[in-house]
Amino acid sequence: MNLLFEEDGAFKTGTILTDNDASLQVETPHGKRLKLKSKDVLMRFAQPSAGDLLDQAETEAEGFDTEFLWEACGDEEFAFTEFAREYFGHVPTPVESAAILLRLHASPIYFHRKGRGRFRKAPAEILQAALAGLEKKRLQAAAIERMRDELLAGHLPEELKPLVRQLLYKPDRNRLETKALEAACAESGQSPARLMLACGALATSHDLHFDRFLFEHFPDGTEFPPVDEPVEPGELPLASVRAFSIDDAATTEIDDAFSVTPTPAGWRIGIHIAAPGLGFCRTSGLDGIARQRLSTVYMPGNKITMLPEGIVGRFTLGEGRDCPALSLYLDVSRDLIISGKHSCIERVPVVANLRHHDIEPVFNETTLTDGGPDFPWKAELTLLWELATVLEAGRGKPAANQNLVDYNFGVDWSEITPDGPGRIEIGRRARGSPLDKLVAELMIAANSTWGKALADAGIPALYRAQTGGKVRMTTAAAPHEGLGVDCYAWSSSPLRRYVDLVNQWQLIAWLQGTEPAFPPKSPELIAAMRDFELTYAAYADFQRGMERYWCLRWLRQAGHPAMNARVLRESLVRLEDIPLIFKVPSMPTLPPGTRVRLSIDSTDLIDVEVRATYLETLAASSGEPIELDEEELPPALAVASDGPGETVPAPVATDPSPNPAA
Repeated sequence: MNLLFEEDGAFKTGTILTDNDASLQVETPHGKRLKLKSKDVLMRFAQPSAGDLLDQAETEAEGFDTEFLWEACGDEEFAFTEFAREYFGHVPTPVESAAILLRLHASPIYFHRKGRGRFRKAPAEILQAALAGLEKKRLQAAAIERMRDELLAGHLPEELKPLVRQLLYKPDRNRLETKALEAACAESGQSPARLMLACGALATSHDLHFDRFLFEHFPDGTEFPPVDEPVEPGELPLASVRAFSIDDAATTEIDDAFSVTPTPAGWRIGIHIAAPGLGFCRTSGLDGIARQRLSTVYMPGNKITMLPEGIVGRFTLGEGRDCPALSLYLDVSRDLIISGKHSCIERVPVVANLRHHDIEPVFNETTLTDGGPDFPWKAELTLLWELATVLEAGRGKPAANQNLVDYNFGVDWSEITPDGPGRIEIGRRARGSPLDKLVAELMIAANSTWGKALADAGIPALYRAQTGGKVRMTTAAAPHEGLGVDCYAWSSSPLRRYVDLVNQWQLIAWLQGTEPAFPPKSPELIAAMRDFELTYAAYADFQRGMERYWCLRWLRQAGHPAMNARVLRESLVRLEDIPLIFKVPSMPTLPPGTRVRLSIDSTDLIDVEVRATYLETLAASSGEPIELDEEELPPALAVASDGPGETVPAPVATDPSPNPAA
């Protein structure tokens, strides 16, 4: 005697070896022996054999019309054997009963299971809803298949066009479009980014990386909403100075300028900071914009400003204008000793915007030693450099990174290359030049002086502190060991950093004797500090990532030439001509500092990776320590710049040497 039973959701057959009423010993057609309970048996039969029943039943079941079966059965619960008898009109054969069971079991939408071998027809309304759901799934599957085929054919389906950024950067796996893209990627073996580029969803690899950043940090775009015009600062005294700024050629947010005025005892040195805080206040529309963006975003060939261009134009220290400013005056004797300090709010005549590329050829270490040629502002710059040298010595913290190199990225967007618009030029500039030291030391003087003034007045501010090698931001004045100052409040870049703008509002209140914008223990001040730290770090990471991307474009533009590099550690190298760090697995173990020659084999603009092969060792290590910040490692870059040609301390564990934008 044979039997039909269910095990683990599947129907099986076997031959009875022993029948003990409550349990049975059974042997399956494959020779496996098992013990069953009698209640688990669905049907006993003599013919056909145990191995043939299900095969014959499956063939028989294929001829059944499921909808007719549903119409034929009653509304009450039933056993499959009972229904088989009614359906066939006679005592069904084992094959016929098994065929009915298989069809009922395979049609859960039409027949709901109520126990072993027992079913109940689905109510009409439930059946219709289920059938509608099935049809919906069928149509969805067809749509997914169609969109997948279009993607594989190199065409972007219409449904995907408005969802490109979401599909790439934050896919919703419940959407049909996401499923279609994933299916196309699985079949083609390509990543979503590569497939989208192949379909023309993105014009270039640059768009891929830039749009990812915008999607996360500027979901509503980079355009500024309409805001009220800033108020006029009112009647401000006009300073009796001739101020000049020192910046890179591409800098438009000119935050700081300087002046040198002779006095009977020596000179009066002016440090003048642009004052947008006089034009709009906290809680204004412009404050809302600055509070949301928190900083200007820099990248090669582009930037996203913290404030609207028109506002920047109103308050930038442009030459030929009398500009609202916060000024710090240092009374300096002829032996370069500071005898007094004075701060005020005023209008400052800016008579020149000096640019690095014009000044550095005639004002550098060499010209300071041998005299060099005459040029406008030579006397003022020389005096400021001499004062900066004294200030640096007074801090006891001479610049530790004067031998490092900064890189200037210039992009000519008018030129079209095989990789898209933009021809990249990367220039080298030694860090720690006389201009760098001059500006850096005067900025440190201003930021530390004003930070202490606010602390002494009991007015909270945002400070940059460093103790035990760890850099942090705080609302309480604390030492910055790396700079050698008692406190350091970012105040010198209010056009491009919200922290500086906040501190400027506090300084204005201090100078005018009014209530500060942020009172003591202000939760809004703490929230702004925390948001700034996170956002500033994210912007810096993006900038380093884009600089790395443009380094790869530079290599491709040059035809992947052989390059010289220095070993940083193990297989990690840094190219000498551009700030690109990567691993060379084929390189033997060499000491840090060793110069090597590499073959650049390939570059990948999607994953932003470079593959290179070791060729030869050019020179042994000099033994000097190689500076490597963890922030430099891929995908980060070696240098984080605060706009073209201007470097700033990156928001990492330790601050590097002070610089113009500090």
